[in-house]
Amino acid sequence: MPQPSLLGLSGSIRRGSTNTAILRTIAGHLGSKASMTLFPLNDVPLYNGDLEGEHLPPPVQALKDAIAGADGIILCSPEYNHGMSGVLKNALDWASRPGFNSPLKNKPALIMSSSPGAIGGARAHAQVRETLASALARVVARPQVTIAGIFQKVTDGHLTDEASLKFCLEAVDDLLSEIRLLSAQPA
Repeated sequence: MPQPSLLGLSGSIRRGSTNTAILRTIAGHLGSKASMTLFPLNDVPLYNGDLEGEHLPPPVQALKDAIAGADGIILCSPEYNHGMSGVLKNALDWASRPGFNSPLKNKPALIMSSSPGAIGGARAHAQVRETLASALARVVARPQVTIAGIFQKVTDGHLTDEASLKFCLEAVDDLLSEIRLLSAQPA
């Protein structure tokens, strides 16, 4: 199998996003195992079913094409008011269309969350998992990647906490194993 391509989706569009920092750091540590592109969600408009069809808004079409073209996706969400970010939920709502046949169907997916709080965004993590399951994505079965106390673990736009980074990279290895498993199955 050629080098797998991963797509990173950050649930925060903030310039100093810790979730984007996590994804950026992971991308820089993949070496020859995989490549990863981060897709910014800044321009994805609010979901509107009236805009579905042949002529999707260009940022939505770009998102769906990026998901379809990736071997796997990594989603990293903050936790806002005990849930996933609206930015990520909106992007997943667009990407989940058409129902039961979207680019998310059977797509290997790894979920991460972070929070300044003590449970690292576990409630957001659960919501992302539920949304991906309803879109028929293949969420990697493994211990949750939740990073608590995130503001002390990101410096200058990079995840600098070695234990957290090690845990994230182990999770990426699980995602890559899932991708290899799927690629070995007959079509």
